[in-house]
Amino acid sequence: MKILLVTGIFPPDIGGPATYVPKIAASLTERGHEVLVLTTSEPENLSCDPLPYPFPVVRMNRRVALWRRPWNYLKYICYYGRDVDLIYANGVFLETALGNKWLHKPLVMKVVGDPAWERARNRGWVKDNFEVFLIQQYNLQVETLKAIRTWSIGQADKAIVPSKYLARQVAGWGVSHRKIAVIYNAVDLPSDLQPAVVPLKTPIKVVTVGRLVSWKQVDKIIEAIAPLDDVGLVIIGDGPERSLLENLVSEKKMGDRVYFAGQRCQKEMLALMAACDLFVLNSTYEGLPHVVLEAMSLGLPVVATAVGGTPELVRDGENGRLVDPSSHKTLCQIISTLVKSPEERQGLAAGGRQAIAQFSWQRLVSETATLLSEYYRS
Repeated sequence: MKILLVTGIFPPDIGGPATYVPKIAASLTERGHEVLVLTTSEPENLSCDPLPYPFPVVRMNRRVALWRRPWNYLKYICYYGRDVDLIYANGVFLETALGNKWLHKPLVMKVVGDPAWERARNRGWVKDNFEVFLIQQYNLQVETLKAIRTWSIGQADKAIVPSKYLARQVAGWGVSHRKIAVIYNAVDLPSDLQPAVVPLKTPIKVVTVGRLVSWKQVDKIIEAIAPLDDVGLVIIGDGPERSLLENLVSEKKMGDRVYFAGQRCQKEMLALMAACDLFVLNSTYEGLPHVVLEAMSLGLPVVATAVGGTPELVRDGENGRLVDPSSHKTLCQIISTLVKSPEERQGLAAGGRQAIAQFSWQRLVSETATLLSEYYRS
């Protein structure tokens, strides 16, 4: 089967799709499929790939003029989609849906969040959380984003989502239940992973990973560890909130206890995580966070907010701790308790390792390949 795999981000970008796409493309190639990855990239990454891949990668410049960008993407999708048997989109949904109106190929999309909500939040058009955004009515520009999102994903023959929670949300957008399939995320750690050297002298190191945006609530993690003198924090990721977070660290005189690691490739990120003692994810929204799976696989006890699909993975008190995203006091108490109790940390870590068995990469590849093949045959 010839597959055009369309994605919005790809290494050296970081993020869930940038981790998932190279792995699934390589795994599908190993199964005998011909995969071509079509991605958007920064201008400096257009000419060559930093790593060899067993499949071709075509890069589209994401920094062209805003009015030209959709037409540029559409041109590439139509050109490279002519001779494939199926299109598998992990982003760039609108242009892929429009291009497929001409191509008439089987179309599968992987949906890991609400692109309309993320864009509206990033532009400052809304401040509501993910679930309120689903039911609230907004001005014309926001409602237009919602309509484009629903129409685009509705054009797919199948929409793959990583959790039952997100399946319900996508159905709430107006996408037919019959088009939605749940395939849980998975983790596949490098065999040669070694813990990195973290430039913090504190005996206990907490780590958080993600794009530095307001709904990740990294500021609350900083505030939670502020009174704990023997605790440091490693922040992996970058984004628009970084300067605000750096100012907060400066105000609290925590410069020697907080390390901004910035944007890292997956292997560097995992090595930094492996050097820490506790993982915290304090966001107000998640589909099914891949980084929680990675933390569990590394043997880190997990503290995460009970939002989105996270409770489908984390069972409070068994393989991690769940907190309400609005309860800063509870977050502080749980972190403080775990810092003081290595036995409890070890128990949660052991539970996490046990739970991770059902989230194998082999299972994800098998389920994904089966679904794609079904639509190719049809």
